[in-house]
Amino acid sequence: MINILTIDDHTLFRSGLRKVLEDEPDMRVIGEAGEWADGLAQLARLPVDVVLLDINLPGRSGLEVLEIICKRHPKVRTVMLSMYAEPQYARRALGSGARGYITKDMEAPDLINAVRTVMKGSQTVVPSFTDSSLPVVEVDAQAEDAPPHTGFSLRETQIFTLIVEGCSLTAIAVELDIHVKSVSTYRKRVLEKLGITSNSEMVQYAVRHGTC
Repeated sequence: MINILTIDDHTLFRSGLRKVLEDEPDMRVIGEAGEWADGLAQLARLPVDVVLLDINLPGRSGLEVLEIICKRHPKVRTVMLSMYAEPQYARRALGSGARGYITKDMEAPDLINAVRTVMKGSQTVVPSFTDSSLPVVEVDAQAEDAPPHTGFSLRETQIFTLIVEGCSLTAIAVELDIHVKSVSTYRKRVLEKLGITSNSEMVQYAVRHGTC
């Protein structure tokens, strides 16, 4: 039996995952968490084989949580769940220790196959990319075909996501437990990397690139 823990802040999405997975005779969802701290707490006390981890979590990047999981629970296989169907994100996830990377518009068989594949010790990416350098290769932020946001640091990615979601700098500082001046500094870096000058342009960029 494959024991699975899902960490995703969308309740309906977690419910859908549970339904799909528990229809399989060799799988069971033994834990669900809507935020990263609860997910790590459950992982510490449950016999988890596979973690399905959202790349975007409130308060902390899923990639940061992935690194914690890899350090504390090296035998657990983690599959990243993402809205980003871009190879740069898959590279970053696999390079940080994920065994799989699948987009949230995957079909049920894709999810089931991904879980079974990582349990066998292999990596899996859905959708598959033709880039032969995909596994465990760090993102090249200077690549001509790489959108500017793929070169963000984890903190810049958090700031970008929260601003696009409409959060104020003060609210972001509270959410991430950092000084508001630090938020302003990260915002400035994000704007410079994107070549824009305002939050409204940031939102327009996110819409064009499907990151929101």
